[in-house]
Amino acid sequence: YAPIYCPSGVAAFGRDPESSKQVWCSIEGYPGDYDYREFYRDIAYDLDLDYLKPYIHRDGVRVDTGFKYFRITGKGDCKEVYVPEWAEKKAGLHAGNFMLNKKKQIEHLSSVMNRKPVIVAPYDAELFGHWWFEGPMWLDFLVRKIAYDQEAIRLTTLSEYLEEYPVNQVSTPCASSWGHKGFHETWLNGRNDWIYRHLHHGALLMERLAKSHPEADGLTLKALKQGARELLLAQASDWAFMLNKGAMAEYATQRTKTHLLRLTKLMNEIEAGGVDEERLSMIESLDNIFPQIDYRSFC
Repeated sequence: YAPIYCPSGVAAFGRDPESSKQVWCSIEGYPGDYDYREFYRDIAYDLDLDYLKPYIHRDGVRVDTGFKYFRITGKGDCKEVYVPEWAEKKAGLHAGNFMLNKKKQIEHLSSVMNRKPVIVAPYDAELFGHWWFEGPMWLDFLVRKIAYDQEAIRLTTLSEYLEEYPVNQVSTPCASSWGHKGFHETWLNGRNDWIYRHLHHGALLMERLAKSHPEADGLTLKALKQGARELLLAQASDWAFMLNKGAMAEYATQRTKTHLLRLTKLMNEIEAGGVDEERLSMIESLDNIFPQIDYRSFC
């Protein structure tokens, strides 16, 4: 409940498992409360297809609409109608419970530490409002309760904590992740390991071209910047994650290959001295993330 400095100077904070479980776990955590909205029941699968046809895919494919009429209710398939007022009340109660738990946790930690403890509680943004519909409401209640209903704890950022405690132990943390078993098995196993030799090759290719064109301009500059975008998109951990899960594996494969092929084509054109401007413009319109990217980061 205090950071360390890596030999490189980067500060590392440990994630609090208790806070994670209380909020993220759909079984033991708050999102599983029976009064909250049921994520897995959507009108796309509850209503007659004839009624839905004007509002869904023209081929009649049922896809989630976001309209969900039921609350979790229980573990069975029989669900009752969602009551927003009940859910709002629970969100307030759960925010108060979380705050109380953190106060007790801080009190205990403070009794055995020579500084103020910091509880690091990061979550995937998609939890709030997507998987847990009431998540943003819970956050709103929590922030207000911490600000107005008590004085024992406060919200802070990692940077603010380091400003208050700039001297910390130097150590090298073990490699770890939030994935299964706490290591990297989710992203490196027999279902997805084939991507890495291609990703490494793409990174080396990008590095070589960036170093050989340190002051690029014109089409070469645009191609190098787009190549950097394609490499970063190919390296997105989502693809390996999806391949491991088997969910949308074909899509993950296609995205990985597409971005690497675009990168390779652009780098080959730069080396040959002739960038296809029309094709480059098309790719730029499709993959327009990171508008301020600096390809020299790969030098």
